[in-house]
Amino acid sequence: MRELRQDLPLLTSRVESGIEQPHRLNSAGQRGVARDRRIALSIMDEAERLSTSTREHLRDMCDRTPISLLCIGMPGIEKRLARYPQLYSCVGCAHHYRPRQDDELTFGLTRHWRQLGLSLDSADFTDTQARAASSRLTRGNFRLLHRLFVQIERRWRINELHVIPEDVVEAARSTLVIGATER
Repeated sequence: MRELRQDLPLLTSRVESGIEQPHRLNSAGQRGVARDRRIALSIMDEAERLSTSTREHLRDMCDRTPISLLCIGMPGIEKRLARYPQLYSCVGCAHHYRPRQDDELTFGLTRHWRQLGLSLDSADFTDTQARAASSRLTRGNFRLLHRLFVQIERRWRINELHVIPEDVVEAARSTLVIGATER
């Protein structure tokens, strides 16, 4: 809570400063001072982990400033927020992300492969196996897919591979803690 109270205004100020940089020249080409706030949204990931006092602080921030709050969390976060009526009244909607389907999953995997300098080839048996293993292990959960690929890339680089075999995907999965809500 102490860190949030100290860091959030500092981070907001830094971001606003970066946004205002090109806007500081007035019409005569002289430096001026920006008067309006440019940040409209603050994003909190893993919001279900916030303490009650932190939630209250964020609600107070939303009440006192024009900054909106976007809370991202695991399924069921809206039920947790509903326990705090003053904060919950600030919630405009709750959106449940469905798991990625085949085309979306292929698109995401293609991007991960490309970041490694590889191309995902559906005609290549090794790529097809790795794709199937990634799909099976993550069940289309894009956050879990990202976490899995961090570990895949680590193992891929350590072993100086030129492809991503299924056993690397399985080994990467073994390093992750996957809870029931993520699968």
